Amino acid sequence: LMRMRQLGLPVPEGFVITTEACAGYMKSGELPGGLMAQVMDHLACLEEDTGRGFGDPENPLLVSVRSGAPISMPGMMDTVLNLGLNDATVHGLAKSTEDERFAQDSHRRFIQAFGEIVLKVPRHLFEEAIQEIKGERGVETDTELSARDLEQLVGRFKTIVAREARAEFPEGPNEQLELAIGAVFDSWLGERAAAY
Repeated sequence: LMRMRQLGLPVPEGFVITTEACAGYMKSGELPGGLMAQVMDHLACLEEDTGRGFGDPENPLLVSVRSGAPISMPGMMDTVLNLGLNDATVHGLAKSTEDERFAQDSHRRFIQAFGEIVLKVPRHLFEEAIQEIKGERGVETDTELSARDLEQLVGRFKTIVAREARAEFPEGPNEQLELAIGAVFDSWLGERAAAY
């Protein structure tokens, strides 16, 4: 993304958390002191640049936490997309895109990815819930599920998370962001990255 930006190509606004912060996390098992304050300062700049608010139910800013390395390791480390989605901001996303189904589908995909990557919920449980609702609706593909079906699936996904992670799914965007940063740092030591 940085190279694309330097070439003048249109890429979304963003900022970089340094490998120094990651190294500090690896040593202590905790995000370095002051990191989240710096992240929030940079997030405020993103809000200003985009005209959207992180956690704003009317005009939400959604962010992603992506991994990077000096040498490309495609698919080996984790990425968490659409942080900032919750029961309130999903309606702002639907309004701004004029697509309720897209918003609900984004919400259920976010909960699934966050559940798997950050909260370590087994993937197959989400897949089973998708198959179950498709069977109930008598449809073959995910794309045949309506916005209401997807909204119901969000509820089922949250139940799975609460049961498996022994905690409610985090609705607060700042909490989502902090947990995702830690999970992406953790992926440096994941089996895929180590094998690569």
